[in-house]
Amino acid sequence: MAVVDQSAAPVSAERSAARARKPNKLFRNLTAKIAMIPLVFVSVGVFVGFTIWTIVYSFTSSKLLPKLNFVGFEQYTRLWADRRWLQSIENLAIFGFFSLILTLVVGFTLAALLDRKIRGEDVFRTIILYPFALSFIVTGLVWQWILNPQFGIQHIVQSLGWTSFQFDPLNNPDIVLYGILIAGIWQGTGLIMCIMLAGLRGIDDDIWKAAKVDGIGTLKTYLRIIIPMMRPVFITSLVLIAAGIIKVYDLVVAQTSGGPGLASQMPAMYVYDYMFGGQNLGQGFAASTMMLVTVAIILIPWAYLEFGGKKRG
Repeated sequence: MAVVDQSAAPVSAERSAARARKPNKLFRNLTAKIAMIPLVFVSVGVFVGFTIWTIVYSFTSSKLLPKLNFVGFEQYTRLWADRRWLQSIENLAIFGFFSLILTLVVGFTLAALLDRKIRGEDVFRTIILYPFALSFIVTGLVWQWILNPQFGIQHIVQSLGWTSFQFDPLNNPDIVLYGILIAGIWQGTGLIMCIMLAGLRGIDDDIWKAAKVDGIGTLKTYLRIIIPMMRPVFITSLVLIAAGIIKVYDLVVAQTSGGPGLASQMPAMYVYDYMFGGQNLGQGFAASTMMLVTVAIILIPWAYLEFGGKKRG
């Protein structure tokens, strides 16, 4: 004969009553949600609407003004046959690879040093983060002056006696991307450092104590314990850096204007020049659509790693 637990009924009744008293998730913070409705509609409408509009008109022969004269994939065929576009993609790949790696490494290293609670931390943090407050135009102009051979680094070193020293990256097509890279890392490292520092400060001190008790060195603790625990922080940093790399424009314009020749051309410059300078909207729309596809390739895996894993958990 089955034994019925009489105490289960009151407990079940209390849980049912608690669930009944608990407000539906949909109605939590209802006032705030209602206030956000106009912003959401405007943001989503503008973003989605203009994205669809751009994609549709990339299949047309629009020149000075947009017109619905569909030509299929003709704009994309012409785009991928254009040497300037191919060169800009190659430049972006080189610039993006080194920018991604160096910004992460330098940002994390600076964050790890500041996490040791050094004296004057606030001052160092402000100095390192300050370049991020500047616009890319200002940063580009500053580094254009610093790298100028007439009064920049080359001039200073030569005035100290090393007359054979040569350092003119912005006028050398073989290394011009690295001159732009220096300016990009100088500006973007501060933000990544702050994100990494916040992640490091969120790690329990007991983990460090346990690592010291087990005789694990500082470097191994970072590599085997701390960095794996900071996976979401690294993913967020990667997305931010990658998004900034894809749309890089003003930094290049301020330093080199895409030269010498095509040595520092970028996709964003190609889009701007064709849409506003070349009066070829269809070609510009096709190029911007390809940039959108690149962004989607980055964001979709990030969204899957961030939210898909949490749902499975």
